[in-house]
Amino acid sequence: MDLFASLTTGTGFWNPLAWLIAVIAATVIVYLILQRGEPGYKKGTAQTTPFISGNPEPGKEMVHVRASNLYWGYLDALKGYYDLVVPAHTGVVNDYVLWYLGVTAALMIVVVVFI
Repeated sequence: MDLFASLTTGTGFWNPLAWLIAVIAATVIVYLILQRGEPGYKKGTAQTTPFISGNPEPGKEMVHVRASNLYWGYLDALKGYYDLVVPAHTGVVNDYVLWYLGVTAALMIVVVVFI
């Protein structure tokens, strides 16, 4: 088996050498762009604060959008769904894995029986 041979599929081809060259080229381009960056940039100074057209920076309470306000429409519209689903979320990874395996098994059964 040739490592760098092209694999022809119905929608194109796969050539590991072409991908390797593309990744190296992208890495070189990113490095060159990084080298052209501004050398005078200082992290943690006024350079990192947003420019708001010369206006003073507003306080956090003025720009903070609470999640309850932001998602109110979604939560209200899907209240019936969330009332059923939220209690099932325990935060325990084992429960999530069990749900994943159960749904995967059910889908496999549906695929085997009906297809």
